[in-house]
Amino acid sequence: MRHSRVAGYLLSALLLAPLAFAEPESEEKVIIIKAEVLEQVVAPDKEASALAEPITRQEAQVVDPAGTNPLNDPLTCLARTIYWEAKGTLGLDMESVASVVMNRLAHEDFPNTICEVVKQGSERSPCQFSWWCDGRPDEVVEGNAYEITKEVARRALNRQLPDKTDGALYFHDRSVMPDWAHEFQLTTETDAFFFYRPQASVK
Repeated sequence: MRHSRVAGYLLSALLLAPLAFAEPESEEKVIIIKAEVLEQVVAPDKEASALAEPITRQEAQVVDPAGTNPLNDPLTCLARTIYWEAKGTLGLDMESVASVVMNRLAHEDFPNTICEVVKQGSERSPCQFSWWCDGRPDEVVEGNAYEITKEVARRALNRQLPDKTDGALYFHDRSVMPDWAHEFQLTTETDAFFFYRPQASVK
């Protein structure tokens, strides 16, 4: 069960904590474990929420510092999604993209990890997030922009980011109008995006 998985993460974090002060690689592993615990708190089974420890600003920047790590931990997957979907936009746009990922993580119809949410659709069309299957390299090319997106990702994982999308599970760039948009309820719009959630069911 997820409760035992969270307990395992916490035990691992306690065992690895002393190493964090000796080796940067070990410190990164400890922070990734913290992110995994926070991720599971948001997923539909919300057991052990009191055991989750927030990630600090400094800790977030330790993970994937060059933007070249494999996409297999929550903070990297979330930060890279914000980066590729919304870098160069205003803070609200980046925060709203983060909220969509977190809303999907919390929703029973989507996967239970951030990386699985982001990679849903694999490397084929239709991918849920366009950057993941556009055939281009996924490594970061603008370090300063990536630092900003990692801070947004950190706040989202810590549940310190108000959801200004009103529960949106979908979004698209303002420059396009996909066929699926008319099937959903528009919840909000930003300078760069439109955000949607499923229509309320009629009972």
